Amino acid sequence: MKYLVIGAAKSGIAAAKLAKRKGFDVFLSESKPAKDFAEVIAEMDALGIEHEFGGNTLEALAGTDCIITSPGVPRGIPLFEAARERNIPIISELEFGRSFIPNNPLIAVTGTNGKTTTTTLITYMFNRACKTAHSAGNIGTPISELVDNIKPTDFIIAELSSFQLDHIDKFRPDFAVILNITPDHLYYHKTFEDYRYVKFRVGENMTPNDCLLLNADDDNTATKYAHTKGEIYKLSMQAPQESGVYNRNGSMCIKLSPTAKEEKIMELNEILLPGTHNAYNSMAAALAARVFEISNENIRDSLMAFEGVEHRLEFVRALDGIDYVNDSKATNINATWYALSSYKKPLVWIAGGRGDNNDYSALDELVRRNVKSIVAIGEEADAIFNHFAHVVRIEKADSMEEAVEKARKQAEDGDIVLFTPACKSFDWFNSYEHRGEVFKKVVRRLK
Repeated sequence: MKYLVIGAAKSGIAAAKLAKRKGFDVFLSESKPAKDFAEVIAEMDALGIEHEFGGNTLEALAGTDCIITSPGVPRGIPLFEAARERNIPIISELEFGRSFIPNNPLIAVTGTNGKTTTTTLITYMFNRACKTAHSAGNIGTPISELVDNIKPTDFIIAELSSFQLDHIDKFRPDFAVILNITPDHLYYHKTFEDYRYVKFRVGENMTPNDCLLLNADDDNTATKYAHTKGEIYKLSMQAPQESGVYNRNGSMCIKLSPTAKEEKIMELNEILLPGTHNAYNSMAAALAARVFEISNENIRDSLMAFEGVEHRLEFVRALDGIDYVNDSKATNINATWYALSSYKKPLVWIAGGRGDNNDYSALDELVRRNVKSIVAIGEEADAIFNHFAHVVRIEKADSMEEAVEKARKQAEDGDIVLFTPACKSFDWFNSYEHRGEVFKKVVRRLK
């Protein structure tokens, strides 16, 4: 059996190493130049894994029985087209890794926004309740990396992107949640309908013993899109549901079936994380924990203690009565909408980066209500400036240092400087993590 692994980022490397450990022939192909992968090449050479860099050549298909693709590799590359013509299957690293640990209980978290917070929170709840759990997938640790390093009874809490779900075959989670769906990654999916369809693939292989949690308050996560045999639960802040997790008069409540007794978990205002979006994330995590028999007391204690994840509404410091908050993970309009709606104090908003057909009109009302001024950065600076110039005071900045200094001058005692970009990071930075670290470093250097 020969595997061709496409992509030399974390997922691809983990899949290649796992395939080699399991005794398969492996070839690694990366489109970017070799000069960017000196350490990877040295590691592959040491392991005896053949490779090519600087292009995904058709020659790499020779003798290939199956392709493992890293997340985000474009669907239409010539190598994929040739593979389809030869009936060579293309699977994701997620599919490959899971095939070696199929019996470990797996909870999948997908959606456009809130995935990392919810994944981290579920993992936190399980470990706090002495059920060993590992965060994996899009959150940073490939599933393939867990193989050989996990006990049979350990839980996998997997954050899944649409890229990972695009090439599944038999992948099946025991419990999955689709938090919300708004337009994103359209450069890859081309249409919103395709993006939504791929998100719902998370439930396509479920059995009646599995569970799929859908957001009843989001039209794009409606049951009609769920081609699944799994039991469907509903998540709602707006109305009680027959089964699922919901808000009843300010309390988080759970019903595990239409005939089950309603269980009150806690008051929603007791959740430590701020914002309505984090109420949704917390409720989804609570139901996942309850389905796997974690007690209501443990769930409540976890939600009152969990402080959040790095780069997502992360408090950095207070200086001169001004709070600085890092929300670099807000890479789209919807994520920034949640951020701008999470605070009652006046906001100085730093926004911008690389756009993805951004429609800023969705933020107009929030900006009028909550934002006193804006500093625009990156490739989208002009678009943001032109859109909001008639709404609120706005300036442009040519660096993160300049943006923070301008925001500081515009803020007053009692305000919040909120860095929530609404854009991808790849104009000035390597990733949203890199972008967030730079923001925090600049803020911490302020005198």
